[in-house]
Amino acid sequence: QLQLVESGGGLVQPVGSLRLSCAASESIRIFNTMVWYRQAPGKQRELVAASTSGGTNYADSVKGRFTISRDHAKNTVYLQMNSLKPEATAVYYCKAVRASIYWGQGTQVTVSA
Repeated sequence: QLQLVESGGGLVQPVGSLRLSCAASESIRIFNTMVWYRQAPGKQRELVAASTSGGTNYADSVKGRFTISRDHAKNTVYLQMNSLKPEATAVYYCKAVRASIYWGQGTQVTVSA
């Protein structure tokens, strides 16, 4: 059973940066799709960025500011977040998709002055 552990969240001021990590318990090479989601208080979970066999995709709200990447040697997926806005405050989750779907436990990101 794949385990995903997110880290790197915290409190950051507006226009600041954070890099989130999603460490997997086994090789992520076999997972065609790795995705970052977020869920803000009182809102539905939404897709932020995805890494697939066809490339990367981003929510319109984060295009040009967030970057998803993989390090297969470390079995880790990253989300680099730049120029953060207060509306980015949410719990960020990592998801892996193959025959099954696996979720991490989430990491809190708070953007506030």
